[in-house]
Amino acid sequence: MNAALGARILVIDDEPQIRKLLKVTLQAHQYDHYECADGEEGIMQASMVHPDLIILDLGLPGISGMDVLHRIREWSQVPIIVLTAKDQEADKIAALDAGADDYMTKPFGMGELVARIRVALRHVAKTTDEPILRFGSLVIDLALRQVELDGEQIKLTPTEYEMLKVLASNAGKIITQRQLLQQVWGAHHHESDSHYLRVYVGHLRKKLKEDPTRPSYIQTEPGIGYRFLLPAE
Repeated sequence: MNAALGARILVIDDEPQIRKLLKVTLQAHQYDHYECADGEEGIMQASMVHPDLIILDLGLPGISGMDVLHRIREWSQVPIIVLTAKDQEADKIAALDAGADDYMTKPFGMGELVARIRVALRHVAKTTDEPILRFGSLVIDLALRQVELDGEQIKLTPTEYEMLKVLASNAGKIITQRQLLQQVWGAHHHESDSHYLRVYVGHLRKKLKEDPTRPSYIQTEPGIGYRFLLPAE
């Protein structure tokens, strides 16, 4: 499926003006638009419509957006972008750790939201069981545990490789510090060990010949985690 055409997008938000604005924007970009104003109806619609992506407001009346997120994640891995009026890192991290794919803080620009939608849909389209991941001149062979850049093999330590594999396998998504620590170092590690991440991300960036101020591969989401960038279309 073309990520820019015909995808079914479900909006769960209790603010009529936000829903109206999203409807106009999504339809202008040729997405199939569905909407509802509360969490219970949102869960029902998600099960009936089978959307390709959900835009979910965390500040819903009644059942909260976080509860909706948890309940949908019990049976679906559909990409979910959460909207929040709260500009607190803890809320964003909690949503991402609960299974959200991305977040936007209200007020937000429609252009940026559409870009995030495209990235989320491209991530789903790119998810396969193929053992080789390609990002321009960067090639990651998961079967052989080898990494090449510009046709030359890069030597990575086991930890560097595991970190790159986690990030690249989830390209386009934000991986929180907690998720990355647990997947690379194990469940006994937690956010207080985030200095490990800064050190190893620094090593990876050097080996990927990356300018950290203008990342091509690993983007820092301050206070939250990291995002492996998909190549521009």
